[in-house]
Amino acid sequence: MGRHGKKYLQVKDKVDTNKRYSLDEAIRTVLNTHYANFDESVDVAINLGVDPRKADQNIRGSVVLPHGTGKKLRVLVFAKGEKAKEAEEAGADFVGAEELVEKIQKGWLDFDKVVVTPDMMAVVGRLGRILGPRGMMPNAKTGTVTFDVAKAVKDIKAGKVDFRVDIAGVLHAPIGRVSFGPEKIKENFAALADTVQRLKPSTSKGAYVRGLAMSTTMGPGVKLDPAEVKNIAA
Repeated sequence: MGRHGKKYLQVKDKVDTNKRYSLDEAIRTVLNTHYANFDESVDVAINLGVDPRKADQNIRGSVVLPHGTGKKLRVLVFAKGEKAKEAEEAGADFVGAEELVEKIQKGWLDFDKVVVTPDMMAVVGRLGRILGPRGMMPNAKTGTVTFDVAKAVKDIKAGKVDFRVDIAGVLHAPIGRVSFGPEKIKENFAALADTVQRLKPSTSKGAYVRGLAMSTTMGPGVKLDPAEVKNIAA
């Protein structure tokens, strides 16, 4: 198990590990405990009361954060004809068809997100073993398999975040950067909370949000009151 450095241990003392913070308190604490000399990401982890092994409880979705993530993403679109033109006009960084499949198969991966029109999925399916493990395989549930490629590209460029629960039922998502300040981070969190709450499956029993924590890239985790998700979504 790795050992934490002196700076981490110093800021960790500012966090009460036995406390469940309110959202405003958590954001202030997280921003006050960042110490890296770069603009750290602010991330949340939400432990949901779901069983990911059941298809209807394998929570997966996306949300366009009102203030984005602070990261510029390179978007690749698989499309032909008029749809390819729409993607280019919407700001896609790379647009193509079979030639891009071959390029990726040879090792090219200079992009962050992939959008594909449904008629191209049979071609893109050949990249499953390459894109899948990297979390880049297009999926209709996240809006990346669509004929509305212009909207998909614009949403990604605007700060769209895709998320899904892991095998333990925990959902991880970025909600901004330290430089955003508390208000923008709060508004981004609210957008994520609202989306997660709306995805609650009817078959989920007991508490839906069982745990919630926020942290910066290098900083310690700050636990929140799980009720914050439901309250702010409401």
